Amino acid sequence: MYIQIFMYINKYKICISGAAAGPCFEAAKELAYEVGREVARQGAILVTGATTGVPHEAARGAHEAGGMVIGFSPAATLKEHVKKYRLPTDSTEAIVFTGFGYAGRNLLLTRSSDAVILVCGRIGTLNEFTIAFEDKKIIGILAASGGMSDELPHILRVARRGAKNVIFDPHPHSLVKKVLAAIAKNRQNDGVREKKLRKREEL
Repeated sequence: MYIQIFMYINKYKICISGAAAGPCFEAAKELAYEVGREVARQGAILVTGATTGVPHEAARGAHEAGGMVIGFSPAATLKEHVKKYRLPTDSTEAIVFTGFGYAGRNLLLTRSSDAVILVCGRIGTLNEFTIAFEDKKIIGILAASGGMSDELPHILRVARRGAKNVIFDPHPHSLVKKVLAAIAKNRQNDGVREKKLRKREEL
């Protein structure tokens, strides 16, 4: 499992966050699949919470498009993942068993990704959004996909923190494209800052 992760380390990693069940997921099921497929088609690795619903549909889309999927489980072992949490193991090339429950899993999941894309969503999705937002990650919102995703414009207005790294788009293809472009730009800016820092240290 770890060899697979390191082999693909140079590819951008996009986390898909969304409702694990409920009416929100049912309405956004096909959209989740399309987002996952676009992540794979556009050359990135899909990262999920190794769970049901939106993340699982996105994983199916990426897997069937020939992409790689890495899941971060709240469980400590495969047995706990399947028996206690009742989570799937298919459409995933590697599962990282965090052993930290959902809250701890969410932190590792978002921090292991270059960007997070939200489709639909409930309270767990909001938790992953706030972690990513505080960490200044690129965040893509599939607009009009329902649930928490539709509430985020209001939440951002109330929070008065701006939306610099948040990208809204209703189309899976263009949303993934914009997110990848934003990651690349961030990497480029980081490289420029690193070069300037090295020059200062040499003086």
